[in-house]
Formats: sequence, C-alpha cells, structure tokens
Amino acid sequence: MVDITSKNSTLRIAVAQAIVKVSKAETIDAINNNLVPKGNVFAMSKAAGLLGVKKTPELLPDCHPIPIEYTGIEYEINALEIKVLCTIKTIYKTGVEVEAMHGASVVALNMYDMLKPIDKGIEIHQIKLLKKKGGKSDYKNQCNLRAAVVVCSDTISVGKKEDKAGKAIIDKLETCGVDIHDYNIIADESSLIKEKAMSYVKEDLDLIIFTGGTGLSKRDVTPEALEGIIQRKIPGIEEAIRAYGQERTPYSMLSRSVAGTINKTLVLALPGSTNGAKESMDAIFPAALHVFGILKGARHN
Repeated sequence: MVDITSKNSTLRIAVAQAIVKVSKAETIDAINNNLVPKGNVFAMSKAAGLLGVKKTPELLPDCHPIPIEYTGIEYEINALEIKVLCTIKTIYKTGVEVEAMHGASVVALNMYDMLKPIDKGIEIHQIKLLKKKGGKSDYKNQCNLRAAVVVCSDTISVGKKEDKAGKAIIDKLETCGVDIHDYNIIADESSLIKEKAMSYVKEDLDLIIFTGGTGLSKRDVTPEALEGIIQRKIPGIEEAIRAYGQERTPYSMLSRSVAGTINKTLVLALPGSTNGAKESMDAIFPAALHVFGILKGARHN
C-alpha cells in the first residue's frame, strides 16, 4: 500500500452514485409498495451498501483500512431510473472516494439481485464519483508566492557539512507551487538572522523559512532573533509542527519552532535536522498556503 504516514488526518468526504435502470413501470410500483418477493428493496440494499463500504479494504488490495465515521445512502427515483447516492465521511489521512463508489455499486448490485425475479431488463449505469473534499487538493497555491530559505548553521556555512534540511524544505515548497526566490546559508548569529529576515521583507517576499538554531544549545539563537522582529505570532502553526513531530519522535517537544508575520510576510523557523525540517513542512503544508490569501485580503471560507 501507499505510504501515508506523512499525511495529516483531516475531514474527508466523498459522494458517489450508481444508476439502476428498470425496464418497466411495474417494477417501480413494486418497490414503492413493498411487493418485491425478496423483501424491502431499499432497506435491504442500504444494509448491503453499509457492509460493502466497511469491507472495501478487504476486497481492494491497495485500499487502507480506515475508520468510517458516517455512511449515508439515499435514493432518487426518476421515471424508470433509480439513482443511488452514497456519502462517506471520516477524519483520517486518506480519502474515501473508493469506499463511496464501492458502497454505491454494492447497493446497485443488491437491487439488481432482488429485482431480477420480476424484471429481466435491469441495467446498472454510471457508477462514478460526484464530489470529494479534504486532503491536499483543497489547498492550492493561487497567489504566485515567492519564498526564501535560509539555513542557519555554523558547520554548514564553513563547508564542514552538507545541507539537507534546506533542500528538503525547497522540495516541499516546489511541490506546492511556490517559487524559490533565494536560498542562503549563514552562521548561527542573531544579527545575521535579523538582517536576512528584514532584507527579504523589504523585497516583499511572501515566505521566509529559516532552518536550524531552534534547539537548546548555546548557539541556537534563531527563535530569539526572530521574536524580536516578528509582529504577529501564529501559535497554531507552532503547535501543529510540534504535535505532528511528537507522534514520530519524543524529542519534538524540545524544538522551539517559530511562526509569525512581518508586514505581509510569513516567517517560519524550523528544526535544522533533515527529518525535523521535512516533518515540519509535512505538518503545515499545503494548509499553510491559506495564510497568504488572508494576508492579501481574502475572507475565511
């Protein structure tokens, strides 16, 4: 199965349909008046659909077992067609589109099985996804963002060590459609950190990400340097980074990540380890892209 350990749990919703077409009006009358020999078609088919949704990962090898927190099955009759609508909701790391389509198809198949003794012309059509919500597709970069990535490290700045954390951050930003305006490596000096931050703010960059210097050693001064110039803190981003990291390593609580704004520029200070930087980016992107619409005057949805 696909590795989803880096994903965040969010509200996921999917709605799928299947069309059951009967060949005569008498079939619809039998369904509505509960005259089908095998029983109540709508009730029994709904029960079959509920079981189908739950058993999706048992039948499709690449589907993850997930907690299904809501399943809704509805019917719409239009002449000789019965539209089956299956709605699935969960709060998890992966979507529920396949579960919704599987549920709709099982409902349709059960209806076919119950109705075939009285109607030999039944057909099943248009099993498809109608809509979905949740996951990274909900957070698209529509602002043509420009970013700078700054590595704060004494050893990397003098060439004694290769930078991997900064490059991991750049990879994530590029995946999100963010333009990398500048990439720089500096020593762990408070004055240099402040100078870099303010120079990028003057260039009207949308995002500045510092990596390194967020620990507890004497040379870890990035949070102190930035807190002196950040105008508005965003504690929720800091909390999200640490909560995400804490699920993966017990040492995440020791990191002092920082998030806030200077004018309309978002400034982040992330851990300097490769895993720490990568996991911090996974924790908040692409959802953090919503910040820039708000900074540019958009309303919350």
